[in-house]
This record gives sequence, structure tokens and C-alpha cells, in this order.
Amino acid sequence: MVRRPVRAAGARATLMRIFTIPNLLTVLRMMLIPVFVSLLFYKLYAWALLVFVLAGLTDGLDGLLARRFNQRSSLGTVLDPIADKLMLVTSFVVLSLPNTFPQPLPRHLPIPFWTTALVISRDVFILVGATAIHLVTGFRRFRPSWLGKVNTTVQILAIIYILVAAHYPPMTGYLPAVYSVVGAAAFVSGVHYIFFASRLLAEEREA
Repeated sequence: MVRRPVRAAGARATLMRIFTIPNLLTVLRMMLIPVFVSLLFYKLYAWALLVFVLAGLTDGLDGLLARRFNQRSSLGTVLDPIADKLMLVTSFVVLSLPNTFPQPLPRHLPIPFWTTALVISRDVFILVGATAIHLVTGFRRFRPSWLGKVNTTVQILAIIYILVAAHYPPMTGYLPAVYSVVGAAAFVSGVHYIFFASRLLAEEREA
């Protein structure tokens, strides 16, 4: 007779661990992606920039709330980086399409293919490598490196600058430098993660 209330309480506790405010903010960030893409399609760059910044604010806010109210969860640990990468990769892909911008094309727009290829290849390389290591060794305690965080910051600032430049064409003159920095950050952080992952494995074995 006591089992049903106990099970119900356990189910409620599980739902509370899933439907936390940080996790809901992460889901909201993922839901903003199609809104962002639609605004770019209609060339509403100022509104697209606002949505992108709003998504960035939810990213910072969900981490802050998770730490402040001790609402960290396994689901949030998985969803948060997925939401970040979906937004960034989608941004680079859409901003690499000529139809995203008015004709004739503004100077140095769209984003060159090589820049977007480096951004995506870096993430795919790390994902495939981490999956292979997990399958072979069972290791799963991967975490972002400091260079990985720098790379993410560079990409966010680059998207913001590109959107501003699309709205205000005189700023497009600096875009080649922006593309170079993004490409260099993606390449260097990708190579660095090989050594970072090796160190994580070594620490695990020593422990």
C-alpha cells in the first residue's frame, strides 16, 4: 500500500531534476535557432542579431542558475553544449549561403566556405575522437579545454560582427581578418584538444 506514493514521489523527483529552469533555458535556446534562421532568410539582420544575443544570454544565465540553485543535471550537461554547437554551426552554415545576403553581394560576404569547413570539421573531429576513445577505453569524462572556450568565444564574437557588418556594409572591410582569426582558433583548438584529451586519460588512469 505504501509503494504507490513512494513511486509517485520518485517520479516527481525525476521530473524536477529534468524540468529545471536551466534545462528549460537550454531548450529555449534550441527553439530560437529556427527563429534566427528565418530572420536571416528575410534579411532582417538587426532582429537576427537580437535573437543571437538573446540566445547567448540564456547560455550564460542557465549556467549561473544551475550553480546558484544547485540544479546541475546530467541532461543539462549533455544539452548545453549541443545547443551551443547547433546555434553556432547553423549560424556559420546559413551565413555561408549567398542567398542570405542582398544582391549584389556585400564585400567579403558570405562567409568563405573554408572558414565554415574548419569550424564544422573541428567539432566533428573532436566528437568522432571522443566517441572512439569512449568505445575503446570506456572513458567518458570529457570536458572543454580552455582553448576550446576561447574558440567558442571567438566564434560568437565573429557572428555578432558579421551580422552588424551585414546591417552596416562599411564594416565589411575587416571581415577577412575576422575569418582568419576564426579559422586559426578552430584549427589550433582542435589540435590542442588531442593533447588535452590525452592528459584527461592519463589523469583517469592515475586515479
